[in-house]
Amino acid sequence: MRNTLAGIRGFIVLVLAGSIACPQAVFAQTPPSADEIAHYDELFSAVVESNGARLKQLLRSESNIDRRDGHGRSALHVAAYFGNHDALRKLVTAGADANALESDYYDIVTIAAVANDLETMKLALSLGCRADNVTSRYQGTALIAAAHLGHVEVVKTLIRAGAPLDHVNNLDWTALIESIVLGDGGPDHTATLRALVDAGANVNLADGRGYTPLQLARGHNYNKMVNILTAAGAR
Repeated sequence: MRNTLAGIRGFIVLVLAGSIACPQAVFAQTPPSADEIAHYDELFSAVVESNGARLKQLLRSESNIDRRDGHGRSALHVAAYFGNHDALRKLVTAGADANALESDYYDIVTIAAVANDLETMKLALSLGCRADNVTSRYQGTALIAAAHLGHVEVVKTLIRAGAPLDHVNNLDWTALIESIVLGDGGPDHTATLRALVDAGANVNLADGRGYTPLQLARGHNYNKMVNILTAAGAR
C-alpha cells in the first residue's frame, strides 16, 4: 500500500508540474460494463432496465439483497450508477445497506457526487447513506471527490449534510486543497473553494509536503482563489 501511494503521489506531482496530462479516467469510478450488464441475473437486470414491477416481485423472494457482482457492487450501487431512484427506494426499503462500499470503496453518495448527479445524491442521503463515510482507495470522502471535480452544488449539499470539512485523505489533501491542486482555477473550482471557506474549512491546513492552500493557489497563479484565501486569513 505504501508503494502504491508513493506512486500515486509521484504521478500527481508530474501532473501538477505539467509534465503529463491528467486524464479523468485515472480518478474515475468503475460503472458496470456492457459485458457485466449482459451477464447480470434478474435482480441486477431489473435495476439496469428500470423494471420496477419486476424488481418489486424479485425483492419478495430475495434472500441476500446485498449480494455483489464481480466488482463488488450491490444492486444498490448499480441503481446509483444508473440514477434509478425507484430502485434505490425499493432496495433500501427491502433492507439494502445504504452505506455499503463496492470494490473501489465507493458508497452511493460518492457515486452520485462524482457523477454530479445532485438529485440522486440527495435521495441517497435521505435514504440513510452518510455524508461522512470514508470512501475510495484514497480514503477520502464524497466531499473531497466533489471538490476535486468542481461540482459546486454537490459540494454545498454535502456541506449542509454534515460532511467533514477538514478530512485528510491518504494523499494528505483536504477537500479545500483538492479544489486547488486538482482544479483548473476556473469558476466552478473557485466557487467550490469559496463554499468550503464560507463553511469554515481550515484555510491553513497544509498538505503532506507542508504547502498551505494559499501557497498552492499562488503556485498555480489562481489569483481569485488567492484573494478568497487571503480574505479568510490564510497564510
